[in-house]
Amino acid sequence: MPAIKLLIFDLDGTLIDSLPDLTDAANRMREHFGLSPFAIPDVRRLVGQGARSLVERALPGASEGQVEEGLQIFLDYNLAHIADKTRSYPGVAETLKALHDRGFAMALLSNKNVALCREVLEKLGLDRFFPTVLGADSLPFRKPSPEPVLALVKKFELDPRECAMIGDSINDMAAGEGAGVITIGCRYGYGEASELAGADFQVEDLPSLLALPVLN
Repeated sequence: MPAIKLLIFDLDGTLIDSLPDLTDAANRMREHFGLSPFAIPDVRRLVGQGARSLVERALPGASEGQVEEGLQIFLDYNLAHIADKTRSYPGVAETLKALHDRGFAMALLSNKNVALCREVLEKLGLDRFFPTVLGADSLPFRKPSPEPVLALVKKFELDPRECAMIGDSINDMAAGEGAGVITIGCRYGYGEASELAGADFQVEDLPSLLALPVLN
């Protein structure tokens, strides 16, 4: 197996726990339409496919115009309150620094829009690790499509097996597997355990990456 040179990280549920702020944004939108608020577990089931998918599922039966209105409310509120309650998971900053010091290139790949990704990374002090960020609005395709992963492989001029996709959901694992890169599933995130069953490796927390033989 070639030595891994590029680590591609998912954001929500992998590096950060953003569910409380996403729930507040969803409830601001639902309030606008006269709907009852969601609890955090309700929103957990809606995340992973980007903001539009979340809004469509949070507003069942809504017209296209209402979805567009709801999406704008959701995005505006989320950007204004991007890190009110959002926190990075324990050991994330220290782990990213250790990986950087080992010489790994790192990139962020999220189904969240790039502006939101960059804003929350900056607020949490993680932006210095990710000069390269791809989001839902970067390409015509998003995870679980392998295309965004392949775009990063191409950008860094690497073989797929020199890259690893690290995430917490089936979207991350499917995108990574489809692109032919190593997949590392994060058990502590938003995905169910079954979603990570096909991963090449699994970790209980992000610092456990540092002990994986494939990264040493």
